Amino acid sequence: MPVNSADFDRLFADGGALSEAIPGYKFRAQQLEMSHAILTAIESGRVAVTEAGTGTGKTVAYLVPALLAGGKVIVSTGTKNLQDQLFHRDIPAVRRALRVPVTVSLLKGRANYLCHYHLEKTRTSGRLPTREDTRYLRLIVEQAAATASGDRAEFAGVPENAGVWGQVTSTRENCLGADCPNYKECYVMAARRDAQQADVVVVNHHLFFADIMLRGEGMAELLPTCNTVILDEAHQLPETARMFFGQTLSSHQMMELARDAMNEGLAGARESADWALLTRDFETSVRDARLVLPETPLRIAYAQLQKREALNLALGRTLDQLLALNRSLEAHAERSEGLQAVWRRAAELQEALEGWVAAGARAPGEEEPPWHDENAPVDAEPNPVVRWVESAGVGFQLHLTPMSIAPVFREQVESEQRAWIFTSATLAVKNDFAHYLGEMGLDQVANVTAKTWPSPFDYETQSLLYVPSAMPEPLSPDFTAKVVDRALPLIEACGGGVFMLFTTLKAMRLAHDLLSDQLPRRGLEMPLLLQGDGSRTELLERFRQHGNAILVASQSFWEGVDVKGEALQLVVIDKLPFAPPDDPVLAARIDAMKRQGRNAFMEYQLPHAAIALKQGAGRLIRDESDRGVLMICDNRLVEKPYGRKLWQSLPPMRRTRIEQEAIAFFDAGSHKMAQMDIDDEAVAEPPLAE
Repeated sequence: MPVNSADFDRLFADGGALSEAIPGYKFRAQQLEMSHAILTAIESGRVAVTEAGTGTGKTVAYLVPALLAGGKVIVSTGTKNLQDQLFHRDIPAVRRALRVPVTVSLLKGRANYLCHYHLEKTRTSGRLPTREDTRYLRLIVEQAAATASGDRAEFAGVPENAGVWGQVTSTRENCLGADCPNYKECYVMAARRDAQQADVVVVNHHLFFADIMLRGEGMAELLPTCNTVILDEAHQLPETARMFFGQTLSSHQMMELARDAMNEGLAGARESADWALLTRDFETSVRDARLVLPETPLRIAYAQLQKREALNLALGRTLDQLLALNRSLEAHAERSEGLQAVWRRAAELQEALEGWVAAGARAPGEEEPPWHDENAPVDAEPNPVVRWVESAGVGFQLHLTPMSIAPVFREQVESEQRAWIFTSATLAVKNDFAHYLGEMGLDQVANVTAKTWPSPFDYETQSLLYVPSAMPEPLSPDFTAKVVDRALPLIEACGGGVFMLFTTLKAMRLAHDLLSDQLPRRGLEMPLLLQGDGSRTELLERFRQHGNAILVASQSFWEGVDVKGEALQLVVIDKLPFAPPDDPVLAARIDAMKRQGRNAFMEYQLPHAAIALKQGAGRLIRDESDRGVLMICDNRLVEKPYGRKLWQSLPPMRRTRIEQEAIAFFDAGSHKMAQMDIDDEAVAEPPLAE
């Protein structure tokens, strides 16, 4: 039954049901308009792409129509933390306000649930690499009897990144399925049963795309029964989808297979094969393949790899050893459920590796463009696949990645009549959704509505955009040192509460070293935190508690971080976040667009950078009372004609290039700011290589 418009409006009004149920709730016209647009899309089973500025309250804006309209709803968001927030806080509050009897389920990937079988196996084997793992295992065993869901988040005292979790949870590869002796008590199966029966299911994007992939195999559990899909933090979807619609084969998978084959072989068929020799030879071949690649971290298209022939030979030897191991596993698979599961994994790994080796085999010296079908013209294969190699430390990965997810995702949207809601604070570029719609294949879907609602915050009063003058070029060897040098007067003026965000880990570490030296020299006693010195959650908690800290970080802190009040007053961004030109998928896409006569910079690179920049800038103002300065140290924002499109995509802040005016902002906030003088003409000019 359609929702009455007047009743709907009253829910959002001051003194309405939402204000009674949600502490601190305030009426926002943008929120109500957005909610109406989503309600219309849900009732008509259409697609709505919605961008809501920070402070709009987009979560409530989509939950109210979703819970009122009825039917089964999937809400997918970017992280497990946001999942927990939706399930434990946001949905209960809205459900309480609406007084609707909807059932809600929280569903995570299987690695987030304790596995009875693997816990018992690990407990009895006594083989753990460190004393810390042994201590964490003891805590898990003690708390296992009290958990109802088996969710790792319930286990106090065991860090999320503890290595022991890999030993006491299952993966798709090592799960025994219906053959498991603990199948009836399985936490994963219980969570899936709850999800199938619930009215609202909260998942994350990784799990959502995993369900889409299972749908292709006729095994999807969520999509077939749902009426509405709501994709929050929708700007993350293209990158996540590429991971799932492609294929990745890693040395870690191979070494895990060897370890599990050894354990299961010794447990179930000790005298039937030389498991130590089989797994050792396989592991040696995997390590030899890594030695073919450079020691330094590498991301490169297979076509540009110098030692292609050597890699093919090494992977061929790995395949030979895997075949030998697989034959023994097959011969003894009936001995135990564990051996059967390992044999299935080995067969899948063999098929994937055979596909990779066959795709890479060619005559010496033969050239190959970066996508999969090397002989096809650019228009012959509608969605080429990029073959590329990645290595770091002792491991490597072999990738086959679709150049575009648009065709595959569009097929999902058009396959059945249901509502699709995409929402984020960063989807449009200067109110233009063309880039995002094209990325997701929605530009060719009928009846798509796309709209943006501005933030209710008063950015002209609350914030200032400062682009320091006389900065060196971003490629200059002294660029990072200059960023730190120009940021220090503002750090001193605001007294701490600073995010310094860098586009590379190398620059991040250098900036941290420079600040470690300069802060004491200037007599500035401010806690200095570095990304990597603890989990993101731990660092943010320490940052908030200090109140005057400086956090030096990279990509991990550009989005999904919410720090309100004086604890964050200054956000420094070193460079415009153009994707690195050595990214194999990006390079292939740019090449394909050029072959089609298109402008890859204006159509793809610039919009992508604009959305990423909006995410970084969005860390600054999180509340009506927040005040702060956004300092972007890249002169291209001002001096390149395309820069106008970038800063016009940011919130409407006052702007200056004068250091004293930025410092004065922290004193009283009443200083009159000079506006940047920027040429109106926007032309296509590629950025400096990062």
